[in-house]
Amino acid sequence: MKKVRNVVPWVLLCLAGVALNVLGARIVSALGLPLYLDCQGTVFVAAVGGWLPGVVVGYLSNLTNSVYDPISVFYCLNSVFIALAATWLYRKGFFRKLPGILALIVVFAFLGGGLGSVMSLILYGSNIGDGISGPFAVWLYESGAFSLLTAKLAADFLIDVADKALTLLLVGLALRFVPHSLEGALKVPVRRGANPQRDPPLERLSLRTKITLLISASILLIALTGSCITFLLYRQAILEEHIDLGKGVAELAASVIDPDATDRYLTEGDSAEGYREIEQRLYRIREISPNIQYVYVYRILPDGCHVVFDLDTDELPGEEPGAVVPFDPSFADYIPALLAGEPIDPIVSNDTYGWLLTAYAPVYNDAGECVCYAAADVSMQKLRNNELRFMARELSFYLGFFILILYAALRMAEDNVISPINAIARAAGTFAYDSEEARAESVKAIQKLEIHTGDEIENLYRAILKTTGDTMQYIADSQKKAETIAKMQDGLIVTLADLVESRDQNTGDHVRKTAAYTAIILKQMKKDGVYADALTDEFIAEVVSAAPLHDVGKIHIPDAVLNKPGRLTEEEFREMKEHTNAGKDIITQVIKISPDSDYLKEARNLAAFHHERWDGTGYPCGLKGEDIPLSARVMAVADVFDALVSRRSYKEGFPFEKAIQIIREGSGSHFDPKIAEAFLRAEAEVRRVAEEFGE
Repeated sequence: MKKVRNVVPWVLLCLAGVALNVLGARIVSALGLPLYLDCQGTVFVAAVGGWLPGVVVGYLSNLTNSVYDPISVFYCLNSVFIALAATWLYRKGFFRKLPGILALIVVFAFLGGGLGSVMSLILYGSNIGDGISGPFAVWLYESGAFSLLTAKLAADFLIDVADKALTLLLVGLALRFVPHSLEGALKVPVRRGANPQRDPPLERLSLRTKITLLISASILLIALTGSCITFLLYRQAILEEHIDLGKGVAELAASVIDPDATDRYLTEGDSAEGYREIEQRLYRIREISPNIQYVYVYRILPDGCHVVFDLDTDELPGEEPGAVVPFDPSFADYIPALLAGEPIDPIVSNDTYGWLLTAYAPVYNDAGECVCYAAADVSMQKLRNNELRFMARELSFYLGFFILILYAALRMAEDNVISPINAIARAAGTFAYDSEEARAESVKAIQKLEIHTGDEIENLYRAILKTTGDTMQYIADSQKKAETIAKMQDGLIVTLADLVESRDQNTGDHVRKTAAYTAIILKQMKKDGVYADALTDEFIAEVVSAAPLHDVGKIHIPDAVLNKPGRLTEEEFREMKEHTNAGKDIITQVIKISPDSDYLKEARNLAAFHHERWDGTGYPCGLKGEDIPLSARVMAVADVFDALVSRRSYKEGFPFEKAIQIIREGSGSHFDPKIAEAFLRAEAEVRRVAEEFGE
């Protein structure tokens, strides 16, 4: 009994809103005022009661008004939009201050007048004299400042501005007499989550029952689908009907043409004997249907369409006999068949003369030769207008009620299915796997949800709890195995790099040192906040893991060049520089085998671009500035520094301070200045690594 009593105020509120709308519409109609006054109840109920009662009132008001004005039913969608907008804007405080009220007038005028005008144009065409705004629209049009369309739109919008201003005045007065406590009591309660203490009415229903309710509400959607199917069938039928119409008119036109007189018609025109009589018969044939836009007779020759007959229309005079009309692009594929005098299927085109369905009928002489074609053009725009009107009538009737049912269904799903599932999903999505303590906290977070829906959702929640607890040890074991595999992978990378470097007798522990310097630079950059968006822990790990592969392309360099004790010739240096492209190609081939390995993509960047320079004078591509991948810019500093301090067969290593000074001098020319600065700030760590390797 308590639940029934809770529903009564809501029902009374909706009935009052419908009564206000219907009464207002009847009053202005009886007084002959150019207003609608049919949504003040919708706006008031939406503000006081919320989304659902506002939508109910808007929809039912249009249905009720359709008893007096049948076209009202086609504007249910406008009323539903006004209810939704009123609820949202009321909650945002638009009803409390003058600027907000002015904005409300514009919004409601657009939803009521703007969209309503478009709906009227679609439903009933461009007869601007109809409806409440008709006289005003005619006046605007006759002023010369507006076209037919803009006059109708402007008249509807401006009249709706006045209507909605009066509507909001009435709603504002009514709201002043509604106590705040009563307003809260009238709002439809919204459940934010599953809580057994709130005694939700559907708590003990099974999930199957809830789904059944949703499916029942979706019957309206099926009706909408049926409406769409009806429209498609209508469109197909009307198209086929007009294809038959076009073919019939073309064939009828062809039947009145004297094939033996065609040459005479072309040369003598309307002075030829019998020309005028045939032309008049063609005019009568065209009048068979208002959808026939053009009727004409052409002789098709390689240079174009030679006019035999071309009837005048109100919009366009016909071409003179003997004139040559160029082929439209849409007919390009049909020209060979037309030149051969063969029949062709009707063609839909949108070229010089507009959007047309064209049917051709050949005219044969006694020898069986095609001397010309009779053609009829059906206006596709007129067909489209008919289709749009049909579709608008169907959709307008169904959509408003569909939104009403859909909202109720979604509200039910939100409370009893979506919210609990989302709560589980959020807890699962933030589940931490990185440590045993974090995993334990994540399990507790799921336990705290305490979902009690009393149906299959709760069963799912219990199963997730059990499964999560059972898999914790398995996750821990998997992480240990993953760490072992990662260490093995890093070891294999270093081993592979060592195999390549072992061919170069000059570099020693180059791959290990550059990897160490790279790690130092990246950590210092992260500490300093340099390139913070890119320097994630994952990115740093990938670059450090990939660093040993930066010179993998040297495997393609001949020993004589790779290990030459003296300065390389220009030809040898060009050959040496190819190790960047070779490294890129090698790692690209590996990526094809293992495309999901992100560290390989950074390895390719390192191999290809670690000899690029910040000022664009590097190789192999001459990239400049931040066009060079970040990992390669870091490696450029590490690679050059190691080359400076390391002893080679053809040189002694530079002192540490001298190498540091060279890096400093190369900042902004050879090196990214931010990266060089991070390297210099980590000088102590760099020195430690250099001394560890005996540099």
